[in-house]
Amino acid sequence: MTDVLLIIDVQNAILDGTASDNRVEAVTSYFDAVVGRLSILKENAASQGVQTIIVQNDGPAGHRLAVGTNGWEIVPRLAPTPKDIVVHKVSCDSFHETDLSEHLTRVGASRLVVGGCMTQFCVDTTVRRAVSSGFDVVLASDGHCTGDSGALTQSEIIAHHNNTLDGFDAGPCAVSVVPTAEISFRT
Repeated sequence: MTDVLLIIDVQNAILDGTASDNRVEAVTSYFDAVVGRLSILKENAASQGVQTIIVQNDGPAGHRLAVGTNGWEIVPRLAPTPKDIVVHKVSCDSFHETDLSEHLTRVGASRLVVGGCMTQFCVDTTVRRAVSSGFDVVLASDGHCTGDSGALTQSEIIAHHNNTLDGFDAGPCAVSVVPTAEISFRT
């Protein structure tokens, strides 16, 4: 059983425009805490020889994640190292029209430890696709985030997806939702 750490779309401008003026500080503060927890996971993975794959959303010109802009860049604390694999995508599904499956097969992955942004879009879609593609998934319950959306706050969206995804299965593979402090890698 080989684990891979999969970090999705933790880019400088990922949450731009996703909170009302009175919620920007709370949304940004939680994002910063998630980045801190993911950086610890990334360090732990590296120290144990676990492959990290960083997914980066390539937005079109004028988008907050437009390729080549500062907003598109991975946040500095999670910036790819030479040992990390970077996968570029243009949809919510990190597997759709990317080389993610090929990388996972090449490194012999059987379980993915997942964190990143945005919870209800790219994280949810990728986690479900991973399970239906034959991978067990550990979703870091406090290692993914989003902004507010309509009447739902960031924390409500995250709590809903943690509850909905925990135990989601397809065949023999399933999702476990676990706090980052309790995640241990299998090598």
